[in-house]
Amino acid sequence: MILVFGASGSIGRRLVELLPADEVVAFARDPAKGAALGCRYVVGDLDDPVSVASALVGVERVFLNAGGAVPAPGEQPMVRQQRAVIDAAVAAGVAHVVKLSVWHAAADGLLAEGAHWEVEEHLRSSGLGWSVLRPSGFMQNFVTGGGTFTENGHLLGAYGDARVSYVDCADIAAAAAVLLTGDPRPGSTFVLTGPEALTQAEIAARLSVVAGREIRYVDLPAVEFAKRLVALGVPEAFAGDVATLFADVAGGRLEGTTPDLAGLIGRPARTFDEFLAAEADAVRQVWADEVHTFE
Repeated sequence: MILVFGASGSIGRRLVELLPADEVVAFARDPAKGAALGCRYVVGDLDDPVSVASALVGVERVFLNAGGAVPAPGEQPMVRQQRAVIDAAVAAGVAHVVKLSVWHAAADGLLAEGAHWEVEEHLRSSGLGWSVLRPSGFMQNFVTGGGTFTENGHLLGAYGDARVSYVDCADIAAAAAVLLTGDPRPGSTFVLTGPEALTQAEIAARLSVVAGREIRYVDLPAVEFAKRLVALGVPEAFAGDVATLFADVAGGRLEGTTPDLAGLIGRPARTFDEFLAAEADAVRQVWADEVHTFE
C-alpha cells in the first residue's frame, strides 16, 4: 500500500491518478477534498499523531509532501509535522519514504530550503529506506501564485536577467510514481528541472500570448523588492528572506538543467510552452485582467 501526503496539492492530485487504484491511499484533512480525488482516502491531521499512525497501518511506501515554510520566525510547522510522519513510519514498519524537497536545500538555507534540509536529515538518520526529489521552481506557480508576486497584473521580482529551469508538477508526480511503484532507488537524491531555463521577461511574454494582453516583468533591486512586498501586505521578516532568495536566484543558482527527471520518467520533461498549452484555460482565467487574484 502507498500512502500519499499532500494529496490535494499540485503534485499530489496528479500523483494519485498515476498510482494503481488498488494500492493508493490519500491522506486528507478535508473530507471533501479527499473525496474529490477519486481514490481511497483517510481523513486525518498532521498535528494529530493518532490519525497519522492509523493511516500508516499496512503501508509499505510513503510520499511525503505536506505543509510548507510559513512567514514567521522560529520553527516551521512543516518540519515538526514531517518529522512526526517519519517517526510514525518507523513505528509502523514502512519500507520506503519518497520525500519531496526543494533544490538547494541546505542547513543554512532560508525558508523552505532550510526547513526541507532539516526533514531530509531526519529521514536519512531514521533507518527507513528513502529517496529525495529536489525540484526547481514549479511552472504551476504562474497559475496558483505560489512563490510568485504580482502588482497591477504584472510579474514582480528581483531576478534580473537570470534564468530559471521551471519544472511541471505533472512531471514531478510522474517521477514520484516511478519510485513508489518500482525500484525506489534507496539513498538517492534527484534534482528535477525542466528542459530549458527562461528569464522572467521571457515568461511574461509567453503568458501575454496566452492571456491575450500584455504582461510585463517588473525587476527591482532586492531591497526595493522587499519594500514593495511589505506594501502588498507581506510580513517584513518574510519579505526580507524572500528578497534574499530572489537575489540568490539572480546570481544564476536555478539556471542549470539536469537529466534526472527524464532519466526517471523515460521521456523528456515538459517545456514551458507545452505547459501553457495544456493549462491555457487556467492561465487565461488568472491573467486575463490587470487586477487579478491567485486562487
